Amino acid sequence: MSPLEDLERQAAERGLLLRLQLGGAGGLQTLRVGVARREGERLLLLGELKGWTLPLAAGLQLDTMRVQGAATQGVGPLIWAATFAWALGASPCRRARLLAIRDDDRQHQRLVRYFRRLGFAPVRELGAGVLDLPLRLVWGGAGLLMTADCAEGLARSQRLWGA
Repeated sequence: MSPLEDLERQAAERGLLLRLQLGGAGGLQTLRVGVARREGERLLLLGELKGWTLPLAAGLQLDTMRVQGAATQGVGPLIWAATFAWALGASPCRRARLLAIRDDDRQHQRLVRYFRRLGFAPVRELGAGVLDLPLRLVWGGAGLLMTADCAEGLARSQRLWGA
């Protein structure tokens, strides 16, 4: 059983549905990881992560992470673990990159602490400089660009998930 299949099984044992959705064409592949809970006949989305990959060792680019609603304990770590497990098992990606957006200083500090717990380390600030413009267009704002090793991210997120 692959690490991703194991995570899907663990999620199901806790009443959660873990799904990955892939898209794109050529070398660019989009990724959406979602966690939901069944409530009667409908599914309630608890959290999701969106990103994209390029066929490179440092090709995993993570963009939007959202966890919402009540009873979401462990949903974030499950999403991160599934993302890293997928990257290691089904792509050439071994490093991930994201932007800790700087909308407000207090929220930015919380994001940086959260991402560090997952194994992300700062690379550089994206600000108002001309050289930062292309990356700001990609990420949608200013902030701290961070990278992580996918294997370390998987190990850390699995510990947080309780696997």
